[in-house]
Amino acid sequence: MRSHHAYLWGRQPSEDPSSALQIRAGQGNGGLSVLCDTQLIETLAHFARERIPERSVHAKAAGAWGEFEVTHDNSDLTDAKFLTGIGTKTKVLQRISTVAGEKGSSDTVRDVRGWAMRFFTEDGNQDFVFNDLPVFFIRDPIKFPSMNRSHKRHPQTNVPDPSMFWDFHVNNPEGIHALMHLFGQRGIPASLRHINAFSVHTYTLSKEDGSYRYVKWHWKPDAGIETLDSATALRLAGEEPDYHVKDLFNAIQKGDYPTWTLYVQVIEPKDVKDAPIDIFDNTFTWPHEKYPLRPLGRLTLNKNPSNYFQDIEQAAFSPSAMVPGVGPSADMVLQARMFSYPDAARYRLGANYQQLPPNKPLSAVYSPYQRDGVGTINGNYGGDPDYVRSGFRKINFRHLHCYPEGHETWNGKMQSYATEVTDKDFVQPKELWEIIKKEALFARVDKGLGELIAGAVEKKRGQMA
Repeated sequence: MRSHHAYLWGRQPSEDPSSALQIRAGQGNGGLSVLCDTQLIETLAHFARERIPERSVHAKAAGAWGEFEVTHDNSDLTDAKFLTGIGTKTKVLQRISTVAGEKGSSDTVRDVRGWAMRFFTEDGNQDFVFNDLPVFFIRDPIKFPSMNRSHKRHPQTNVPDPSMFWDFHVNNPEGIHALMHLFGQRGIPASLRHINAFSVHTYTLSKEDGSYRYVKWHWKPDAGIETLDSATALRLAGEEPDYHVKDLFNAIQKGDYPTWTLYVQVIEPKDVKDAPIDIFDNTFTWPHEKYPLRPLGRLTLNKNPSNYFQDIEQAAFSPSAMVPGVGPSADMVLQARMFSYPDAARYRLGANYQQLPPNKPLSAVYSPYQRDGVGTINGNYGGDPDYVRSGFRKINFRHLHCYPEGHETWNGKMQSYATEVTDKDFVQPKELWEIIKKEALFARVDKGLGELIAGAVEKKRGQMA
């Protein structure tokens, strides 16, 4: 049972945290506060320091805890423990965000939704940092900061400026495929419970025998996709700016747990040379008819955070957090993100952010070469040597197979290189447009009306060609 006293850490208890010690001059509200009033000084000092930097992107988010269950035999693909053994269950932390807006921005804007998740496996943390679009806007990682700045506030006016957005994308047209998805039917989800999530990047799944496959990950909501029209989204942006955050929280609170099925597309290494697209280019999708979806398991979000700051705001996800059996590929943007995300966490949360509750792995970690610094709370390895090859304590390493033998042997030269836009970059956007025309709203009113609009668009496109 808690005491009725209010306590400060290492300080004398205070019976009334709303009172302050004062030198009173008499009647009225005048007086002088005193430096020995520990309650007042500590309360004010903590308040000035209780904010941490918000994320540069993906600042506004909803979050929840959940569970992943393996539903299929995946042993031919990987021996990653959280993916093998039908019925195997793994604790998951999920964060779903908008990208461009700040923490106080509206949920129902037309924007990409980030899908960050952590599997707390017996071999360590496995993070996935995905998006609700299947492709990305860039394939040269050096453009990443510029792309995100163009989606944010103008440096002079300090307000979002659509001319910046379009100036960037018109001059970096490799993102046309992603733009068509963003401005298509699914650009504004009705609920975070009804969105897809995609790895965007190519990953590898491997086994201890050295075999591996290239994969792309897909999460599909079991309740289906639901979207908002622009007018409704605009209204909600003003009336209920936290609409999606509330929707997810309330659904879980009443036991209406959202679920997703995990699928992968698979390419054998020997087939990469014959693939119709560059599998390491994240501006392309893999054709489903050639590389069909294969189900692996199911995610259920079933518990709200007990404290948002502790569980969600302090959570730090990174594509570099991988367990044996899962690995990266030669996608340059993925490799850049594997550096950038933990580096951002070190800035935002400190060098020891991995010791915080939402980031701490369930499995034991022994790395005495990474220690000290602000916020160390794990014993700091006591008196163990903090340098390599110590003769005082031998370290045995467990065999890991994140990078299977024979995986991508490189032989080349260092050079300055930037990708170019070719006609091939417009093939998939054209195919997407054919799909969008068939699903257009007006076609549901009347097939003929849909055909007339489609014909007019085709005519206009012919005039522009």
